[in-house]
Amino acid sequence: MTLTVLTAVVGEREAPLVSGLERSPRGVTVVRRCVDLLDLLSAAAAGLARAVVLSADLQRLDRDAVTRLRAAGLAVIGLATPGDRAAAERLARLGVDPVLAADTPVEEIAEAVAAAVAELAERTGLPGYPDRDLAGIGLGDPALALPGPPGPNRSGTPLRARSSGRMVAVWGPAGAPGRTTVAVTLASQLARAGQRTLLVDADTHGASVAQTLGLLDESAGVAAAARAANQGALDLPRLAELAPPVGPDLRVLTGLPQSRRWPELRASALEVVWEKARALAAWTVVDAGFGLEADEELMFDTAAPRRHAATLSAITAADVVLAVGSAEPIGLQRLIAGLPELTDRAGSGSVRVIVTRVRDDAVGARAGQLITAALQRYAGVNEVLLVPDDRPALDAAMLLGRSLTEQAPGSPACTPFEALAEALIEQYGPVRAASGRPRRRTRWGRRSA
Repeated sequence: MTLTVLTAVVGEREAPLVSGLERSPRGVTVVRRCVDLLDLLSAAAAGLARAVVLSADLQRLDRDAVTRLRAAGLAVIGLATPGDRAAAERLARLGVDPVLAADTPVEEIAEAVAAAVAELAERTGLPGYPDRDLAGIGLGDPALALPGPPGPNRSGTPLRARSSGRMVAVWGPAGAPGRTTVAVTLASQLARAGQRTLLVDADTHGASVAQTLGLLDESAGVAAAARAANQGALDLPRLAELAPPVGPDLRVLTGLPQSRRWPELRASALEVVWEKARALAAWTVVDAGFGLEADEELMFDTAAPRRHAATLSAITAADVVLAVGSAEPIGLQRLIAGLPELTDRAGSGSVRVIVTRVRDDAVGARAGQLITAALQRYAGVNEVLLVPDDRPALDAAMLLGRSLTEQAPGSPACTPFEALAEALIEQYGPVRAASGRPRRRTRWGRRSA
């Protein structure tokens, strides 16, 4: 069986590599020698090959390109200059697996290509290369080819970066049901409980966390983090730099100041951001958008950026998804209509429902009972977190650029979030400090904008 391969290797190593692969007993056929990344992506989209061998110095190579190659069904094998551990680690962070030294004998490279195609076929269920021998090849670990620390696992995530940090995504239907208020208040309550917390604004339609907290929003922290992740340059110090602290135990990664910049937030890059966020903070709270549709493939015959990629990525990666609806007839109807699709994407066990602005004037006497009964009858939701409407406290917090936790911790609208934070910490366990003792609650102070 012929194993078709694309090459995109820069420099004088390409010709010996191609001729050596063609002569290998693995039956490798190089169907195209791509001159640049655009040529490589075009050949991959055309379905010409089963694998690609590329070099670390290929211009414009990023995580999004590697994701597109994998989406086309190709195994991606990387070659790094011998001794250049930084290049090997960058390829690994981009999702390339395996990564080998460029001076590896061609026979071993052919073995690695065959094994990578076979493993991809086994993982995806697609037809693969039948004559496979995965033992002794050293796939997926740049350290086997280049000196340095342990490389990534099969997901492309460095093993040393693994963390048990939890992630909460805050979703709500269109109509401003209070997603940002919920995200900011919950994050501040978790931080107040001594949990290291990262608040991320991933709303591609109307980011507003920066304005809510009185922060400057000329630069989008989440976009900068996504760019660094796309280039394989995002590490914990870089993420901490992009997400400055705004209070004890609370950092903020600001959102897009202009919604037209939404193509900067690609799902492939955000997957890395979420993984690094889990390592940086005990809790990551993501203010997501309202869109759940992924229908761009119906309008384009090529890979197209998705407007709701950030929202879908956050929901898929989250441990807990908070579905937020407002306590008005239209708001409740939109929440009920969106819950089935949200549950399909997130899983029924991870979705919790929150209804904000609960008041008798909007739905009638005993509003809480009416809302709970309606959600149980029409959406099958048995547990609902009801947040009373406290417009004066919320207005004062917004005017001063403070969270509700800082402005009015005794507000009836704040109490449910304190209970929610305590329930989450109890369910997933508190993070302990280096001394082994739980971190003490700290009194919130102001920061300079």
